[in-house]
Amino acid sequence: MKEEDSFPLCDKCAPEAGSIFRHLLPAELEQLNYRKEFRKFRRSDVLYREGGRISGFYCVHSGIIKVFKTGSDGKEQIIRFAKTGDIIAYRSVLSNEAACTTAKVIADCEVCFIPADILISFVKSNPVFAHELLKLACHELGEANTFITDIAQKTVRERLAEILLYLVRDFGLDENNYLRISLTREEIANIIGTATESVIRLLSEFKNDGFIELQGRRIRILNSRALENIHNHLA
Repeated sequence: MKEEDSFPLCDKCAPEAGSIFRHLLPAELEQLNYRKEFRKFRRSDVLYREGGRISGFYCVHSGIIKVFKTGSDGKEQIIRFAKTGDIIAYRSVLSNEAACTTAKVIADCEVCFIPADILISFVKSNPVFAHELLKLACHELGEANTFITDIAQKTVRERLAEILLYLVRDFGLDENNYLRISLTREEIANIIGTATESVIRLLSEFKNDGFIELQGRRIRILNSRALENIHNHLA
C-alpha cells in the first residue's frame, strides 16, 4: 500500500465526495488504492484529447475540469464540468473506444488516474457498482438530451439564465454571492452554443437590469428569481 499522506485514500474520500466508488467493497477499495495514480494539474493543462486512445479514466479529488468536443470549425462545445467526486473518460474505457471528448483544467486540480482494467473488473464482480455506473451514464445522457432540446427551443437569453442557475446549483456562491467558478465569456458561449459577442451583450443586459454584477470573469448573482423567470419563459 502506498503512503497515506501521498494521496487521498478511496475509503475516506469516496463517501465524503459522493463518488461512485463508495459502492465498492473494502477489498475492492484496497485494490483501487494500490493501483491508482495521484496526479496534479494546473489551469490549462489537458488530461486527454478527443480522438486519442486512453488507458484509464479519472476521478476528480479537487479542482474543476471542463469536458468538451471540438467542431469542424475548431470551436469548443462544452459538454460538462467535472468537480470533486466526478469521474471522466469512463465511457471510452467501457466501450474500448478512442476518447470522444477533451478534458482541460480550468481550476488547478488533483485527480486519481485509474487503469481501465480496474473499472472493467469492478463492473463484472460488483453488481451494485455496475448498476450505479449505469445510472450515472443514463443521467449524463439525459442531460445531453435536455441540452439538445434547449438549443432547439430556447432563446440565447433563456439559455444564459439557465446556465447561470446551473452554475449556482453545481458550484455554489461564496459569502458575497459570487459564483465559485470563474469562466471566460468564450467558455460561457461554448456552453450555451452561441457567439461570444452575444454572451457579452446579454451579460451586460442582465447587469443593467440588476440581475447580476460583473467583476472581470467573476459573476455575482443579485436576483436569482429573475433568472428563474427568464429560464421559465416568464420574463
